Amino acid sequence: MARRIRSGERGFTLVELMVAMAIVLVVLGIAVPQYNKAVLRAKESVLRQNLFSMRTVIDEYTYDKQKAPQQLEDLVKDGYLRQIPFDPIAGNNTSWKVIMEDGASSANQTEPGIFDVKSSSPKTSLEGTPYSEW
Repeated sequence: MARRIRSGERGFTLVELMVAMAIVLVVLGIAVPQYNKAVLRAKESVLRQNLFSMRTVIDEYTYDKQKAPQQLEDLVKDGYLRQIPFDPIAGNNTSWKVIMEDGASSANQTEPGIFDVKSSSPKTSLEGTPYSEW
């Protein structure tokens, strides 16, 4: 080591650089999939919360108005929501899959409305169930 410094040769050898790069690549190979899974888990959590909120608001609207909303925009227009929640899996707030209630089982049988909402995403969750079934 002393001989390298005296003769003016400084720096790392090619082998040392290769070993350092291999260690960095192994760490990245472990960290990136974990990061992606954590991001997906966070999106799933937001989706669950948004679905819960919308279902609760639909029930409140139906109870208060004695009829179900005809479209999601009715919830915003009547002040039950500030805006339609974002679907983090589908990537927008306009493609919710709306499930209408049956005319026979609706509160106001002349105007059946929205009974439930689901994600429109065809993707599958980390649990193995499709998001469109949540």
